[in-house]
Amino acid sequence: MSRVASALRRTFGIVREHVGTDHLGNRYYVVPEQKTWTGRHVRAKRMVEAANPTEYEYIEGSIPMEWDAWIRGRRKEPPSVEELVKNESYRTQIKLKAKEVEEKDLALQAKEYEEGLVATPARTLAEGHAAATSFGKQEISEDPTSTANTFQPGSWMPTSKK
Repeated sequence: MSRVASALRRTFGIVREHVGTDHLGNRYYVVPEQKTWTGRHVRAKRMVEAANPTEYEYIEGSIPMEWDAWIRGRRKEPPSVEELVKNESYRTQIKLKAKEVEEKDLALQAKEYEEGLVATPARTLAEGHAAATSFGKQEISEDPTSTANTFQPGSWMPTSKK
């Protein structure tokens, strides 16, 4: 650091250094470890200035994982452009291979079902949660039922509790 920058930092407070920018337009900064003009010790910080600063418009994945690792201190050096391009191509290859493997697996399952080597999965429909007392029982109807035509007075008597 130059003497001018350190004098400005002591006079006006914290000065941040631009480290890099990602392909989404986010800018990354580091505030080096320093002392303020009052002698207070300020530790180093890493920060991001989002290209889209409104919080409600944040989308998962708007910060590349290499930069996220640098901000959280999981890596010492910020990622290079070559590293970012290489990792992105690697992730694309992995996605393509996973799709191919899934298609092969589905084709193999279909072949096994056709040949009768594997039983087709049973389509069961369980309503409710297994921990519920009514699980697996027929659901009680909400509609009222009438016994008006078949009611006989005195036909039902409560049991005595002895």
